[in-house]
Amino acid sequence: MEECEQVSGGEEEEAGAGEAMLWSIQEALERQTLQIGASACGATAVVDVLKALGVSVAPEEVDSCVQTRLRRNESPLPDYLLSRSEAGATHAQLISGAEEASKGKVVGHFFHLHPRRRVNLVPWLARWIRRGAVPIATMNMQLAVPEGEELPDAWHHQLIFGVAPNAVFMTNPLDVVSEDEVHQRLCSESVLLIRREDVLQRLTPDCCLSDLMDHCDPRWRDLDVQGQVKQMAEEEEEEEDNLTHIKIPAAYRSGITLFALRHSHLGQELLDSPELPLL
Repeated sequence: MEECEQVSGGEEEEAGAGEAMLWSIQEALERQTLQIGASACGATAVVDVLKALGVSVAPEEVDSCVQTRLRRNESPLPDYLLSRSEAGATHAQLISGAEEASKGKVVGHFFHLHPRRRVNLVPWLARWIRRGAVPIATMNMQLAVPEGEELPDAWHHQLIFGVAPNAVFMTNPLDVVSEDEVHQRLCSESVLLIRREDVLQRLTPDCCLSDLMDHCDPRWRDLDVQGQVKQMAEEEEEEEDNLTHIKIPAAYRSGITLFALRHSHLGQELLDSPELPLL
């Protein structure tokens, strides 16, 4: 996996000098919404987006509008893997959910950060935050894992309430993360690693993955998920554990979604903004 490269540009450096905060850390402690339900990090972030934009909506209504998908933990392996690939929400669900929950008052625009983009992340975010935009990061948390920590089990959406030189401030959980670490997680293929034990405990003798291989998303076949499961099963029989995870397609795209009030100059500019240029 190649990491995103960050390049500096005079205009962005000037516009992004210093820090930009929607909330102070104390305000974030008081105002942040903690996870409102299973797999609902996206809906949780949207609750805080609406709050930051002055639109108050009940968390359960936001979750309903985002249409959070759940893991089907009791399903046979093929359906379980399919549910894992789409559990939670995509950036498109966050945008449509925020618009529906706010009754059209709030709009969002997603900026892909994979493949690699020509952007200096913190100054770019600072420029938008200063103007009143509210960012949500959609990140592959299985990248840039600190040494000694266990590999996370999922992607994650987090509201960004501020940035400073080499620092990104986020909620749920309240955290300050280095720019480089965040940027690596924001520049990821749309894949998810599934733990060995989660596969093997659902693997039965009559398990058939052919339906997944014939799924409308060709990535199931391209990643040879069936072959990965077979290899893992063979290792288990031979009491080996070389393959700790299998890799499956993920519905999510890594990047930043910016939100603003629709009937504002910023909202219209956001909707008209082009993609960040490829590196």
